[in-house]
Amino acid sequence: MSMTHEKDVLKTENLETVFADLQTCVRTAAQEGWAMHEIEREVWRRLLLLGRSSLSQFLMLVGTGDVGETFTSSDGEQCRRLPETHKRRYVSIFGEFPISRAVYGSREGQKIEWVPLDHRLQLPESDFSYLLQDWDQSLCVEQAFGQARTTVARILDLKQSVDSLEHMNQEMAELATTFVLNQPTPEEEGEVLVLSADQKGIVMRRPADAPAPKAHRTKGDKASRKRMATVGTVYSVDRYHRTPDDVVAALFHERSEPSTRPQPQHKEVWASLPREDVPGSGTEAVFAWMVGELCLRGRGKGKPLVFLSDGQEALWEARADWLPERVVGILDLLHVTPRLWKAAHVFHKEGSRQAEEFVRERLLRVLQGKASGVIRGLREMATKRGLTGTSKRAITEACGYLEQNLPRMRYDKYLAAGYPIASGAVEGACRHLVKDRMERAGMHWTIPGAQAMLDVRSIYVSGHWEEYQAYRIARETERLYTERTQVIIVAA
Repeated sequence: MSMTHEKDVLKTENLETVFADLQTCVRTAAQEGWAMHEIEREVWRRLLLLGRSSLSQFLMLVGTGDVGETFTSSDGEQCRRLPETHKRRYVSIFGEFPISRAVYGSREGQKIEWVPLDHRLQLPESDFSYLLQDWDQSLCVEQAFGQARTTVARILDLKQSVDSLEHMNQEMAELATTFVLNQPTPEEEGEVLVLSADQKGIVMRRPADAPAPKAHRTKGDKASRKRMATVGTVYSVDRYHRTPDDVVAALFHERSEPSTRPQPQHKEVWASLPREDVPGSGTEAVFAWMVGELCLRGRGKGKPLVFLSDGQEALWEARADWLPERVVGILDLLHVTPRLWKAAHVFHKEGSRQAEEFVRERLLRVLQGKASGVIRGLREMATKRGLTGTSKRAITEACGYLEQNLPRMRYDKYLAAGYPIASGAVEGACRHLVKDRMERAGMHWTIPGAQAMLDVRSIYVSGHWEEYQAYRIARETERLYTERTQVIIVAA
């Protein structure tokens, strides 16, 4: 484009008119005493128009990407310019634009070999700009797709469909696994490396060919089906030495935790659903990710390794299959206390001081490494009282759970070593990562859609959103536009 033509484009009436209208609006608002919110809204509306006009001018300046009758790629392939320009849709934060491009190939109707303007502008593979994808999905990971659509429409005056936002979410998730497995090694970490896992159900959409739900459900029938997502966390933390009395006092709110308590560092989260007809594959995927995190962190660099979880045997079996033998397995203490309360309410009234003392005494003994004696004592009490029915079953279930997990309840040793004994990090991840976004009223997911949301939301929750946007743009650009440098040189 000649310098004269470029000046003409930059002085188009539309851009100058929009800018002049903005100036007039500001002056009028000052003269007529507009409220601040009124001028703010009107300025924003005109700025959107100014942005749209500016992008239109930019597209006029770069032209169609015509680099002559023929184009020779870096590997020596020569293509002819086709007679007609080809348009593509581009949706930006300032609205939708049709972009006319010169294309190169053998003949019309055959495969297009080169589109220089796409290389020059590094256009995304989809119709939506990278910035719009970023803004859209940063809303979608926190709120329903319909709400995100409404929010963007109110701010940008841009209409999008829920289907396009769902499809965009799945596209954005495509490089998530590669990204998380290629993160740099944290420069500084705490003294103990902690791994944790839990599971959370996600309601699935009924298949199209599934029979209609029953109008009246009997016991055992479910209105909807769930798939269990396995959620994993990895973080490091400095040792925190406490006594059993300290823990009991904190749990009964008699003593607040000191502000100097060590905080988790470099916490990462990941979640996975099982693949169709492959039970356990979600758990395997999360533990494979944990192994990757261990490798990233130099297998813990000689640090103590701790695995914290509840009593789900599937998770402990995966721990045995995937994690190093030196990992110390710890049963989350907050899955012990409900069993003690359940037992207490067999012998004492709920909410009574006697029930609280019952739990306090036995919890202290558990923390002192005397869990076997607590189990034995509960069974003796049940026998002496001659418990039957639901009361007997409550004690049997509580004792069975504790007995099954005895090897993971050496809390006296864990406290002495300064290890964490509660999996609040993964419990919080289940709530924040899964429940807060994916278990809202009326939500039903497909497996691909749910997994994509888990992938993208895991990156968001772990605090890597900006890095991931840069990463996926760079990877897509490398894949799509190997000739970009040469196109710029030819165009110049």
